[in-house]
Amino acid sequence: MSFDGLFTRNMTKELNENLIHGRINKIHQPYKNEIILVIRANGKNHKVLLSAHPSYSRVQLTAENYDNPSVPPMFCMLLRKHLEGSIIEGISQIGLDRMIVFEVKGRNEIGDISYKQLIVEIMGRHSNIILVDKERNMILDSIKHISPSMNTHRTVLPGHTYVLPPQQDKIDPLEAETVDVLRALDFNSGKLDKQIVQSFAGISPLYAKEVVHRAGIGSGAAIAESFLSLIAHAKNFDIAPTLITADKETFYWMDLQHLGGEKQTFPSLSELLDRFFYQKASRDRVKQQGNDLERFIRNERDKNINKITKLERTLDDAQQADRYQLLGELLTSNLYAVERGMTEVSVVNYYDENGESITIPLNPQKSPSDNAQNYFSRYQKAKNAIKIVHEQIEKAQEEIVYLEQLLQQLESASTKDVEEIREELEEEGYLKVRKQTKKKKANMKPVLEQYTSTDGTKILVGKNNKQNDYLTNRVAGRDEVWLHTKDIPGSHVVIKSSNPTDETIKEAANIAAYFSKARESSSVPVDFTEVKQVKKPKGAKPGFVIYEGQQTVYVTPDLDLVRSLKD
Repeated sequence: MSFDGLFTRNMTKELNENLIHGRINKIHQPYKNEIILVIRANGKNHKVLLSAHPSYSRVQLTAENYDNPSVPPMFCMLLRKHLEGSIIEGISQIGLDRMIVFEVKGRNEIGDISYKQLIVEIMGRHSNIILVDKERNMILDSIKHISPSMNTHRTVLPGHTYVLPPQQDKIDPLEAETVDVLRALDFNSGKLDKQIVQSFAGISPLYAKEVVHRAGIGSGAAIAESFLSLIAHAKNFDIAPTLITADKETFYWMDLQHLGGEKQTFPSLSELLDRFFYQKASRDRVKQQGNDLERFIRNERDKNINKITKLERTLDDAQQADRYQLLGELLTSNLYAVERGMTEVSVVNYYDENGESITIPLNPQKSPSDNAQNYFSRYQKAKNAIKIVHEQIEKAQEEIVYLEQLLQQLESASTKDVEEIREELEEEGYLKVRKQTKKKKANMKPVLEQYTSTDGTKILVGKNNKQNDYLTNRVAGRDEVWLHTKDIPGSHVVIKSSNPTDETIKEAANIAAYFSKARESSSVPVDFTEVKQVKKPKGAKPGFVIYEGQQTVYVTPDLDLVRSLKD
């Protein structure tokens, strides 16, 4: 739990420094559990993300862009009604709980001054965003409704009194002294980190493990000293927002010495969170939205893998064509020696230099000539099958490559990209065409992601096959530079320049590698060539091209570089 009570305390300070006395100009609800407030303060606009996502709940300033729905949800409309144009008079934390309260002053419908509270409860799957009429302590609405049957302690519904979540009787670590730490812990029972979490408010397992780690194998006094030393940093807001990358990524408001791995510090908590949560929540939403699509594509891929296995067995049988011909000819030459009812016959193989005998299996229910004709029929069938089976295997392999590419595109897709992938599968006949797809305008153009290299050159990226075809065949100029990972499913990337610098090529190659199946690999080969050297074969699958005259550069995908180049 990285976003604990101490992290919330530091975030509250950061929000106050940037937003106090600011005016709420715009409110958006891009996704089901997330709100964006655009606040004008200190001469600039700030975007504030309030998230009640079950896995990624948080409050932060953000520089990320979010796609807003064409029709705002009801909760967003209510927030606009009560909060747009209002002034933020204060931002506070309730105790050391993961709860942040925005105190808002505005005017109601008849022009009288009114006071509202926008309360964000950061509690995992129980997270919520609640708008409260402060003067009456009455809930106006919440992003999640909680009925009495769901929670006996409190009801979170419009018109009900706002009640705080159940409070835990824990020691305030900011007021603690050595004696408090010594009294709270049983040094003989072990598991000191868990005891610290259970005894003190606002402390996560990460913080508790860091206390024990810095104390070493010392006495209770050493634990108390380590505890109070770290709390002193919290008291003084002495922070070093740190991203730690080992087996998995972790973040905290300070360095955690008990965790190894690569460490990166950030100027602010919000910048740290933007980096940590970059595309994580988006991928989670895409996974939910495109779960059925991913399952369908995987099933289609597995069908083709099984089909190839069966075709290869058929091919093995077809390789027996020459033997069937031999048996038919030998049997025809020895019909006089065969009688109906025989199950086999041994004849001399006159094609063999040594003249050895060969045993020919027979169908006892058929005449000798019918048995011979059966071998000739099997020979002809096997001979024809070889060509057909090879064609079928090649076609199935192309299908697998295409479906693998779609799976890769789903990994980095936005919600809009998922819809375009679904439409593509409908157009290709994999899925039944939906009514809403039929109603869409034919002239709607895909929206490409844009990046700018460090020298100011524009770089365009296609994140699915519709975008790839549109970028390569419609948008890109003939003399501009086209990039793609070598023999690896990935995005088409175009540098909008006919003579880019080596640095721009490497940056574009990094983007191409990042939006490919090799995202987690190192030294990824990326081909680049002029757009005029890229051709789409007639009848080829969407997004498939062939190219020549390419050069290859090797890069290791760098998320921080990709983020820094994003427009």
